[in-house]
Amino acid sequence: MSKGDQTVNLTSKVDTRLSAELLNSSPADRLKMLVGYSKKLAGLPEEEKTLANRVMGCTTQVWVTARLDAAGKVVLAGDSDSDISRGMVAVLISSLAGLTPEEIMETPTEFLKTFGLGGSVVTPSRANGLYNMLEGMKKRARLLTEGGKGCSDLFPSLTITANSLIPQGAYAEAQSRFLKPDPAAVDRLVEVLTRKNIGIVAHFYMDPEVQGVLSAAAKRWPHIYISDSLAMADKAVAMAKAGCTSVAVLGVDFMTENVRAVMDGADLAHVGVYRMASEKIGCSLAEAAEGILYTQYLEEAGATEGSNLHIIYINTSLRTKAIGQGIVPTITCTSSNVVNTVLQAAHQVPGVNIWYGPDTYMGGNLAELFRRVLLLGDAEIAKLHPEHNTQTIKSLLPRLRYFQDGTCIVHHLFGGDVCAAVRAGYSDAYQTAHFEVPGEMFELAMEARERGMGTVGSTSNILEFIVARVNEALEEGYASNLRFVLGTESGMITSIVNTVQDLLRAAGEKNPGVKVEVVFPVSVDAITTEATLGE
Repeated sequence: MSKGDQTVNLTSKVDTRLSAELLNSSPADRLKMLVGYSKKLAGLPEEEKTLANRVMGCTTQVWVTARLDAAGKVVLAGDSDSDISRGMVAVLISSLAGLTPEEIMETPTEFLKTFGLGGSVVTPSRANGLYNMLEGMKKRARLLTEGGKGCSDLFPSLTITANSLIPQGAYAEAQSRFLKPDPAAVDRLVEVLTRKNIGIVAHFYMDPEVQGVLSAAAKRWPHIYISDSLAMADKAVAMAKAGCTSVAVLGVDFMTENVRAVMDGADLAHVGVYRMASEKIGCSLAEAAEGILYTQYLEEAGATEGSNLHIIYINTSLRTKAIGQGIVPTITCTSSNVVNTVLQAAHQVPGVNIWYGPDTYMGGNLAELFRRVLLLGDAEIAKLHPEHNTQTIKSLLPRLRYFQDGTCIVHHLFGGDVCAAVRAGYSDAYQTAHFEVPGEMFELAMEARERGMGTVGSTSNILEFIVARVNEALEEGYASNLRFVLGTESGMITSIVNTVQDLLRAAGEKNPGVKVEVVFPVSVDAITTEATLGE
């Protein structure tokens, strides 16, 4: 039996009576019908309207519970503080009644289209809520199976409140401790930086222990900045113009090179730029771009008929970029601007062949992103770039090439079993994924993104997404536990904690009880244990 046949059979087990009633009615009548369905829903007792039963990603409060009956069928119940959302819950519960956990888990989201609750009936955010309700029900059905028990607490996590951190697991406990640095170490750092007038730029991926000290020192010395690679050089320039006589770079070697080059271009060659270790600080992507396979890749680009453009990831050395420019026209991008860089190049040079490298995962994820937006139509494509539409993206895809032998060893950890565990236990959480993660993790975040529950992009994009969700929760005015799966290196937690706590503290008494839980989807090999903390 094909996968398509399985989908048909599973969908046929869904009770379609209410969805058929909706679809056979006018858009205006569908809203009235939802209100009518909501009045017939039994609802939940107040003691079951808890944060644990809340469905995230809905415009109103929605709660769902699930249990097994004697026959092994799932009994769903739900409620909402909105008649329309409550009506949606009622339709879903009716549709999935009498199914086993496995049948609910395998129910395709496409069947929601049969409800006829698109943009002509409800807002996009409320329509996304319907998809998130189904995901919440599927998650709860999974937890009722033998294989699903305990899968929602598999990974370590750190819960952030206005004034406290609550770690779960040794890995999260280590991250939490690093956020409370030794005051004496902070004092020593501030004294040296002030006396010698030194600025520091550091990457989000630096060890949390180092970032903890830097974040504390930054409250007393303004010339300390932690960011993604795009902002590091610009901030270093600003520090030099503000009077710093030198800038220390905490990151891999290409970051130091980039800061030096940008400083020189800003007529700041007299300001020293220092790397913080005598040994080489390498990067697997930069090393991949220095090998013979990448040279051959560039030579193929240079020999290809027509217009060709090499778009190289910033995570490479200046030497690699110069060699590339000598073979084929080359421009540099970051994970923050790679999408716009590719689309702008395709717009400015019609028919151009784009050769992206060296990150294989990022190249594949770019192609996947473009394939997915094709399904969303011209309006969504225009949000990525105003000069593009379905036809231009279709034309671009065959001309988008990417190197096949370059990976980031840090982000490689987010593939395979880790991604499967995230899908099994955290599918109803907010999903974040850096462009460098393996395709499985990226796809999961893209699926969540399409229902308003995910983001893909750079470390800065991830932080901006978390900030936006926290601000939304504060404005909604009721308690929320926002759960984010951090699909990038865990060093980002320092900036996340500092930023989230600033938001929650600023809200003061107006904070209705918003908490943020950051889940670290790490493999067993990557988890810090008590035995390794002192090594």
